[in-house]
Amino acid sequence: KPMKRLDTAEKLNGSLVYAIDIKLPGMLNAAIKDCPVFGGKLVSFDDAKIAAMPGVKRALKVNDTTVAVVADTWWHAKTALDALPIVWDEGANATRTSAQIAEHLKEGLTASTVHAMRNEGDALKAIAAAPTKVEAIYSTPFLAHATMEPMNCTVRISPDKAEAWVPTQNGEASHAVLAETAGLPLEKCEVYKYVMGGGFGRRGQQDYLRQATEIAKQFPGVPVKMIWSREEDMAHDFYRPISQARCAAGVDAAGNLVGLHLRVSGQSINAFLNQAAAKDGKDDRQLQGYMTTGDAQLGYTVPNLLLEYAMRNTHVPVGTWRGVNNNQNAVYLECFLDEAAHAASKDPVEFRRALMSKHPKQLAVLDAVVAKADWGKALPPGVGRGVAQFMNYGSYTAAVAEVSVDSGGKVKVHRIVQAVNCGHAVNPDQIAAQIEGAAAFGLSAAFYGECTVDKGRIVETNFHDYPVLRISEMPKVETVIVPTFDFWGGVGESSICVITPAVLNAIFAATGKRMRDLPLKHHTEALAKG
Repeated sequence: KPMKRLDTAEKLNGSLVYAIDIKLPGMLNAAIKDCPVFGGKLVSFDDAKIAAMPGVKRALKVNDTTVAVVADTWWHAKTALDALPIVWDEGANATRTSAQIAEHLKEGLTASTVHAMRNEGDALKAIAAAPTKVEAIYSTPFLAHATMEPMNCTVRISPDKAEAWVPTQNGEASHAVLAETAGLPLEKCEVYKYVMGGGFGRRGQQDYLRQATEIAKQFPGVPVKMIWSREEDMAHDFYRPISQARCAAGVDAAGNLVGLHLRVSGQSINAFLNQAAAKDGKDDRQLQGYMTTGDAQLGYTVPNLLLEYAMRNTHVPVGTWRGVNNNQNAVYLECFLDEAAHAASKDPVEFRRALMSKHPKQLAVLDAVVAKADWGKALPPGVGRGVAQFMNYGSYTAAVAEVSVDSGGKVKVHRIVQAVNCGHAVNPDQIAAQIEGAAAFGLSAAFYGECTVDKGRIVETNFHDYPVLRISEMPKVETVIVPTFDFWGGVGESSICVITPAVLNAIFAATGKRMRDLPLKHHTEALAKG
């Protein structure tokens, strides 16, 4: 049944204390700067140049890549850090660019050696023999988490105790890292967890806690609060991996899908964070949503199916981003199936239904969303509907988007209807809130999200060049919950993956134009033509 959240009033009136708000007696503040090029190192800094600046206590080396300034206030620390002469060894990656990375991924689309995760029937032969063939290449960029609360942590190290006040998505890992870095046993370490001002997977990593602990070790008994600037937060994320997909399908004379081949070429999260799970170029996690079992199953039965992954890693650090690989794989699959449906002269919903007889939960969610969204009913001139469905994180989701494009190429999302079967639906209000938040997060990525690389570093530095969705751009979001009460599924991550493909398919329905690479901000001119 619907239950109101207990923290809403505190969030609205500003009284809720986040980790970034912590104030402790005698506390010092630290600002940090890491080498701007991934893989580079700190060579030296001239602390004499800032020693007399207001409030400055010390400039110090945090590790081989990072320097910090500690002061009485964070602004004094940040101002002094900006004035600090620093020499970096930017290393071999200082010439890397987005164009080079794109070519690296493109090579993987046609490479002779790849990992075939699913190879059922003979997809290549079936596609070659089909009277109608469909081909397309899609791409998605690096994305930052861009949490409203940048990375921060307060640490106090005493001879027999270490304490950390930290916004973390993994308290156990934070506890372990605090103990390891402080050099104390676990039983002498305390981690105080705070409500996060956004996590989205970023705060599962412990780099910022490790930095804060190293700084605090140099000020025994004194609490030190370290805060990253927004620019530092953008420059040193664990980004959503970049990837491309080459898609091919064969459709017979009756309009049936007889063969499907998808090859994803991209960076592996496991290769960066969990190398034991990414050996010999194999990483099934990168094909989330295409599995036969588990919590991210493909919702279609295709007589001839080939799903492949070409691991093409870069120097850019990557990690989990809300929905992880599902939100990219859903774009590739659901947008390309839409292309195949139109090539077959079939309604996109009916084309999918024909492939879903052996996937009753996926089909039930698809049926629920199209019923709520009035699929098939007339829309105003210039407005199009798009549909997508996907199963991930143990839940079944589907969405319908209603979109228009004006004469200048500006896209307006008017309405999103999303259906979900998460098994046991405990609090419908919270499920709806997660879906609404996923719509905002997913649309921000679809329209604006992109981290580019030049001279080995991330180009985007703040919200002026990495914008998020404005309130005026937010569509009406309607939630349909169709629980079967026979399993426990997720909502927060599973709900994001169908947003972008539904919108892209709706843009095609409204304009007849396919947008196969993101973000949409690059396609205003193309959508305005004609």
